Amino acid sequence: MYLPSFSLSNKKAIVTGAGKGIGQALAIGLAQAGADVGLISRTGSDLDVTRQLIEKHSSRQAICMVADVTDRQQMKEAFERFELAFGAPDILVNNAGMNIRSKALDVTDAEWNTIVQTNLHSALIASQLAAERMKENGGGRIINIASVAGQVALRTGVAYGVTKAGLIQMTKILSMEWAQYGIQVNAVGPWYFRTPLTEQMLANEQYMQEILDRTPMKRVGNLEELVGPVVFLSSEAAGYITGQTLMVDGGMSVFGF
Repeated sequence: MYLPSFSLSNKKAIVTGAGKGIGQALAIGLAQAGADVGLISRTGSDLDVTRQLIEKHSSRQAICMVADVTDRQQMKEAFERFELAFGAPDILVNNAGMNIRSKALDVTDAEWNTIVQTNLHSALIASQLAAERMKENGGGRIINIASVAGQVALRTGVAYGVTKAGLIQMTKILSMEWAQYGIQVNAVGPWYFRTPLTEQMLANEQYMQEILDRTPMKRVGNLEELVGPVVFLSSEAAGYITGQTLMVDGGMSVFGF
């Protein structure tokens, strides 16, 4: 048999930032692929919407775990609650992230610290908590949601770009250290996708045209087009892949002249 399984049947996954946008889509997609899902966000009402969508569109279970991803104690309690419900996680998706679009000369210490804590440090906290459990359970998959902003310079601001570049590098280092435990660590790097956070920017016709001019496929992404890569990296089909960042960007990051 040459075709490996893309199924996540009976797997257990945790998704941070699962209340809206990319995180919500990934949580639903993982459930449709066969996984029970733990949903983490600071806003319980958003998580409840995601949970209802999972129950509507799949046969899997989901639990809501309200927590600040930058708070280690809250995250520890969330992982313990997940274990009580489903057991040790097989999959962790570090999706939580945010941005404050300040020019480099205007970035304040508070802005810098908030972005770094949310986008980068939170991923380390969750990865450590997941890896502690995965190594005792024979391994697992950690997938970081990075960005093309971590590979090329964009208008997203220095703090955001630095955190996404750091996330890509962290993916490489954790993959190297944790391969001995059967833990594979990879990342995906989105370009523009239609989400509540990008809706206003994409409504600006001039800005949208500039995006399309830099994208060989001449369109922005749809959320389901991120689900496939994440499910793939979570499945047996990606059994010999670790430390990699898969750019999901319509060709933007390789567009030269």
